[in-house]
Amino acid sequence: MIVEFIDRSRAEFGVEPVCAALQAAPSTYWSAKRRPPSARSLRDAEMMPVLLDLWEANYSVYGARKLWIAARRAGHGIGRDQTARLMKLLGIRGAKREKKVRTTRPDPTADRPADLVERVFAAERPNRLWVADLTQVATWSGIAYVCFVTDAFSRRIVGWRVAGHMRTQMVLDALEMARWNRGARLEGLIAHADAGSQFTSIRYSERLDDLGAVPSVGSVGDSYDNALAEAVNALFKTELIRSPAQGPWRTVEDVELATLGWVHWWNTDRIHGYLDDQSPDQFETAYAAANTHHTKTEIHNKQPAQNPG
Repeated sequence: MIVEFIDRSRAEFGVEPVCAALQAAPSTYWSAKRRPPSARSLRDAEMMPVLLDLWEANYSVYGARKLWIAARRAGHGIGRDQTARLMKLLGIRGAKREKKVRTTRPDPTADRPADLVERVFAAERPNRLWVADLTQVATWSGIAYVCFVTDAFSRRIVGWRVAGHMRTQMVLDALEMARWNRGARLEGLIAHADAGSQFTSIRYSERLDDLGAVPSVGSVGDSYDNALAEAVNALFKTELIRSPAQGPWRTVEDVELATLGWVHWWNTDRIHGYLDDQSPDQFETAYAAANTHHTKTEIHNKQPAQNPG
């Protein structure tokens, strides 16, 4: 560190005056300058651009642990402590979530289904529990509303929709995409949401019935009533919308195009700690390989819907 400081200051003040101020011998500085670089410094110089490229390729959101995992999977023999140290030298760090803003509003006149989940956002296999929620994004031309439908088993986003309104139709579009991805009939599926009017509407209930799904709505006023869906929204905001590397968000269409890329990354590449550091697609592939008799009926239904919405 002293050598680096002298390097930065020598052009303005000269080596000897700087060394005198630091109470260091000039001969020590020149000896250090002639010394060949250490194996550690050479290794650091090799790995720093690799880590920076991996960090940027993953929406600039990975902290030390996930970036270390990503580097190891890319074939680089690097330790976690080294990764954390080099991230500090590079001036990069993992993204941190901010507080959510509630988007949906309950309809006090609507009949509400029972809460069949009771805060247990887990499933033993695909297509047993889906969660859905809305969030909003401010753009230069107005508000973009975003709906995600997530499979609780693998955290895979199976349906989504971006629109300039938050009417029931946008939720139906997201549900239709999920149906196209997963199958026309999914008997026994629980579709959980909060008490927003979009999710308690008659049209939404009828679409779930067509799918063979059972609706579930969390309790009003409970901050954990739809925790998994809210976590997906929060990560979407942190990793995409508020990322310094993304935007600016001029139009709803800008948000829609960026969301398309982010959802693909989330499903295929993003490291999820809940999934033993696998992506949702990797997790489902491993499940399908170990449970071949469930593969066609639970992940890729034989009768897909005709329109993705």
